[in-house]
Amino acid sequence: MSRKKKADPMDVALFRYSVIGGLLSEPRGKVERQLRELSRRKWEIPGSHRTRVASGTIRGWLLAYLRGGLDALRPKDRTDSRSPRSLDPEVVEILIGLKRELPRLSVRLLIAEARARELVAPSVPLPHSTVYRMYKGEGLMDGPVGGGPGVVDRRRFAYELAGEMWQSDVLHGPRVRDHRGHARKAYLIAFLDDATRVIPHAAFAFAENTGAFLPVFRQALERRGVPKRLFVDNGSNYRSKILEIICARLGIALIHAKPYQPAGRGKIERWLKTVRQQFLPRLTPEDLRSLDALNARLREWIEGEYHRTGHHGLGGDTPLQRWARHGGEVRHIDHGMNLDDLFLLEDRRTVRKDRTVSLHNRVYEVEPRLIGQSVTLRYDPAAPPSRPIRVLHEGRPAGVATLLDLHANARVRRREPKNTLSFRDLDPDNPDTTGN
Repeated sequence: MSRKKKADPMDVALFRYSVIGGLLSEPRGKVERQLRELSRRKWEIPGSHRTRVASGTIRGWLLAYLRGGLDALRPKDRTDSRSPRSLDPEVVEILIGLKRELPRLSVRLLIAEARARELVAPSVPLPHSTVYRMYKGEGLMDGPVGGGPGVVDRRRFAYELAGEMWQSDVLHGPRVRDHRGHARKAYLIAFLDDATRVIPHAAFAFAENTGAFLPVFRQALERRGVPKRLFVDNGSNYRSKILEIICARLGIALIHAKPYQPAGRGKIERWLKTVRQQFLPRLTPEDLRSLDALNARLREWIEGEYHRTGHHGLGGDTPLQRWARHGGEVRHIDHGMNLDDLFLLEDRRTVRKDRTVSLHNRVYEVEPRLIGQSVTLRYDPAAPPSRPIRVLHEGRPAGVATLLDLHANARVRRREPKNTLSFRDLDPDNPDTTGN
């Protein structure tokens, strides 16, 4: 079995958070049952061929996150790489692959099969008890669970308290004039609180990508606090790494709907249907003259009409009445937290000999002392390319990266080594350089 490429530490941390994120808001009594269920699931683990995670490992990740946040989930450098271990990781991968190929064989027969195929060297010990514990930890010794093949549990659900879960989705909206006067399609990016049907924030944008999504998400957090869960679809704007990082650092469980099974987002889809039926038909040419005008009209409708209208799903309460009754436990942004810093994306680069790094097909310059070093670039994906990018080296600030300007560099006077001649030294019209 070929070795997988070593994964980026942040990708590993985000994967581990995706496993434990849903446990953060569960009562203590349900955590153990959830741990067992998570250990039975198949995962795509960064940098590994394995697809199972033992419940004890998941419990360790949960405790680490509670103690130190997202950074505590980064893999630690191995300090015992030369010490003997019970089973080498390569052997573990081989045995797991063999178990999946031959699931009905006992542990003893699987060990014998590995020896017979010469998958494991004869000198490598394979104690029965050790292999059994490994299979048990990977969830490979458990029988099938659930309601049988093809059975999908689609129960209706509703959370009781505000902030327990938000849903988000995008609606293709009307054509709106941009700053050049051109008519362009607008997209409505919206968030809905499951328990109260309150809209934490919604806004139209000229795109439905990550750059358009993040400012709306930030406004929702500032206006209505931090949800425990965020339920979204599988669109590229919801699969971005920066969204995973933001949710992990804020303790939000990011949940993606299964492909072709959108039923869990029914509430936000019904609200978007209300927008289509009650808001869009009443727009005037004046509302469509600019994105700002359209969003001003949207805010007026949400706050003045939608939030103050009785809702059938709330027993006749308005969303604001339900929020007033159940919104007291919502966790708000910590005053000491820098949201500007939180919404920056990170990428690692190695500085070239000409002190440059590339990011999104653009070339930036950094400080000369960083030549040959690995640095972390922290940037706002929605910012213009001309904005300087923060640089970190070994976790500490190391100046900024600025967009490369070849013409400006041509005018920069370089330092020249002593005792060497330059073209200026050979200028016959300059009496001070002729040596006379």
